[in-house]
Parts: sequence; C-alpha cells; structure tokens
Amino acid sequence: MDTTKNKNWTLESSPAKLEEILPGGVVKCHLSPRNCVIQEGKVGFCKVRGNRGGRLVTLNYGKGVHSTEETIETEAVFHFAPGERILSLGNIGCMLNCGYCHNWKTSQAKYVTDKDVYYYTPEQVVETALKHGIRVISWTYNDPVVWHEFILDTAKLAKEAGLINLYKSAFFISEEAIDELLPVIDIFSISLKSISPEYYRKVTTGWVEPVLAGIKKVYDAGKYVEVSTLMVTDISDDEETARKISQWVLDELGPNVPLHFVRFHPDYKMSNSIRTPVDRLLKARDVARSMGVEHVYLGNVNDVEGTNTSCNNCNALLVTRYGLNAEIIGLDSKGCCSQCGHDAHFKLLGEHQANAPVELREDALAAYEKRKFEWHGDIVSLHAQVLNTEDFEQTVYLRRNYTDGHNSDWKSLTLRPHESYRFIIAKARIDETGPEVWLPNGVNSNLHEVFDRAHFPTESIEEIGISQNDITPTIGYEGKQNMYEQVIKLVSQA
Repeated sequence: MDTTKNKNWTLESSPAKLEEILPGGVVKCHLSPRNCVIQEGKVGFCKVRGNRGGRLVTLNYGKGVHSTEETIETEAVFHFAPGERILSLGNIGCMLNCGYCHNWKTSQAKYVTDKDVYYYTPEQVVETALKHGIRVISWTYNDPVVWHEFILDTAKLAKEAGLINLYKSAFFISEEAIDELLPVIDIFSISLKSISPEYYRKVTTGWVEPVLAGIKKVYDAGKYVEVSTLMVTDISDDEETARKISQWVLDELGPNVPLHFVRFHPDYKMSNSIRTPVDRLLKARDVARSMGVEHVYLGNVNDVEGTNTSCNNCNALLVTRYGLNAEIIGLDSKGCCSQCGHDAHFKLLGEHQANAPVELREDALAAYEKRKFEWHGDIVSLHAQVLNTEDFEQTVYLRRNYTDGHNSDWKSLTLRPHESYRFIIAKARIDETGPEVWLPNGVNSNLHEVFDRAHFPTESIEEIGISQNDITPTIGYEGKQNMYEQVIKLVSQA
C-alpha cells in the first residue's frame, strides 16, 4: 500500500469494463442499472467512472480508504465462520446517494479529500491478508460496486491464494456486472434498504427492482447470502416494513437465510433524528420469527436479545455475540448443534490460531507509550491506525480494561518495516471499560471513533477530539436542507 498523501486522486484513470461506445465520442456505462451516458471529459452519477478520449475509464482503480482488520460480524455476516478476522477495503464513490449515509465523506466523491486516499495493487492487498493470517477479504464501506475492475483483479488473486472474498453491498448493480462477480465472490452480504419503490427513489436515489433481482440471482447461483435492512427511525422501523421484507426473504430465498434488522445512526442529510429505539428492532425481529424466518438478528446493539444464536430445535446456545465479537460454543465441525445435531445452517472454516493471546508482563513495556480509550455512550468500537516508521519489524500490544480493575490477556500485532496498519477494537463484554494500545518508539498512532458497525471514520480523535456520547464533533454535512423531516412527511402521506 502506498501511503503517499495529498496526491490528486482524480488525475490517473484506468480502462473500465462494461462499456458501450456510442457515436460522437460518447460512452455508456453498464455497471449499474443507471446505464449512464457520458460525454467526453465528464463522469457518471458515481463520479468515479468517466469518458476519456471516447472510452470508459475508472478513476478509482486501486484507490481507497485505509484497509482495516475487522471481524466478519462487522459485515452483517453471522452464519459464516463466526468471529473470523477479515481485511476490509473500501473505495471512493457510490451508485446511490442515500440521505442517511454514514460514509458520505467517501461514498460521495465530491467530499473526498486527497489525504484520505491510499493506493493499492491487487498483489499488495493479498500479501497484507496473508502476512497477518487473515483468510477473508471484504469489499465494503462506501460500496464495492464502483470498484468493479479492481475487485475482479484482486479477488481472482485472492482465490488463487486460498482466500475467501466477501462482498458487502447495497447491490445496485447490473446483471452483467453480477455475472462477472460470481466466479470470484464467495459471500454476499446485501443491504436491502426497503421493499418500497417510493422509499428507494426518495431516500436512496435508486430503485428497488434490480436490487431484489440481484439478490435472487446470486442466491440462485449457489452463493452464500445474508440480508440486512437499516431500520431508520420513524421512517422504516415499523412492523409493516419488517413484515414485507420477511415475506420477500421467505418467498424468494427461503427461511434459512439470515436476516438482520440494523439500528440507524443519524448522519449526513438525516442527522436531525435519533438512533432507532431498540424496542422497535425487537418487534421487527419478533415479526420475522413469527412468520418463519429462522435466523433473525439485530445490528448495532449490545446487551439485548437478538444477537446470539440458539438451536431452533433444542434451544441450546450455539454462538454468543457481544458487539462485533463472537464465540462458538455449541457447534460441531459441520455447523450443526453439538447437543442435538440439528442443522443450524453455519459455514465454518475450521480452527485458526492467528492472533492468539500472548504472555507478557507490563513492566516489560516500560519504554512503550500507552494509549488508553474509554467507551462512552454509544461509542463501543474504535479503529486504531498505527505506522511503523522504522526499518525493522515492531510489535504493538493491546489489552482491555474491566470495571473491577482487572485486564484481559495481551494481544500482539507485528508491523513490517514502514507498514501502516488499521484494525478495529470493539467492546467485547458488558463490564469492559475500554482498550489500551501500547506502542514502541518509532510507531505512530491515530484513534478513530466508530459510530456503527459499517462506519469508516475519516477523522481521528487527534484531529477532532472525542465525541460527546453519540454526537460527532466532525463538521457535518453542509447541505441547505435536512431530508429527515421531508421523508417523515412522505411516509406519513403514503
């Protein structure tokens, strides 16, 4: 990864797939259902695919935000290798413009700053995953659709290296593009915003029909699929929405496909709101389960029912989850209940010992810098970004603090010479007060507060300070209108 900052990321372009050359030097892009017709020197809706010399090009090939080590639960994937570490990569641009987007500073290309853009080759991505013992690469954050060419090239190399590819997307994508993804993507975690065509048009600027068709297409192709829906406060957090989405999942995919109802975090054009009340999420889960959906979960919540997995036959506890952490306690090697043998519909990868606890005395770190962070309000996860400035390997250590004054076991992270690495730390139990990151001389760090599991923060607390509970001190969206009241009116009139 090239960590060079402040280059103009829009200057370099690469040939794009799915082009149609039209008369007069015009091109049509067939990556999304928009089928943008683009004049010479212009860009399409996503702002990262354009016309250069009468040919379709991509402006974001190999360009994205910092790769981040996370857990697979971050991507609303609960039944494939619970607790598995993943390498998440996001890019620039999007085929949609959702009014509540929490990654709008990267999904909407006009807000992207050069300092936040990193440069990758497919080989570097695969090398990073292998070096850190990571078995799953996740294409995520803003939305992977607009990174099509880079994903195809990298995912192919990843599969050749024995890695698994996960695609976390709103899936506003053409059938032709899906056909190109199917040979290299193993897991599809798809955000279905709503079943309502009007909601899609007004809130996301897209349309729902190709999203539904795309989900069905990858499922019918035999790919692993999970579906999630963001329950926006007072807009899409009602029982009827839960009922319609559940019915579609049952009719088109089947009762075994996991369904997630995700808590909304106010942001972008819809910041004049509150997080989704948890009781509404619980009600949505009850509705789906009563209709026959077997695996229904809640996202962006802690300390509530709806995150663990129990056997639907004998009620034995199979997987415990807290925040973005998971532990398998009742599954056999085939993904079945170890108590009664009932098929719990899990895909497992087997034992993996990478990043195991290490034995260490605190006095051995006397020369290290300790960075301590305390969980507060709804801030229960953090991105730590570390940079080894030395010409030799360095080791960073991490542990967690608890209310009784005790600490967790140590975990370690080895950095290659001049390596920049970013990883998530998420609250793992109710009595945890926060983490400590211990840094040797020559390793710099930044900490970034994470507001929900799909959020990629671009500003660190060193730049903007620590938030007050759930209120980010980041300079907000400067649009002249707030969509929230408008959409409330739309829903009430429907």
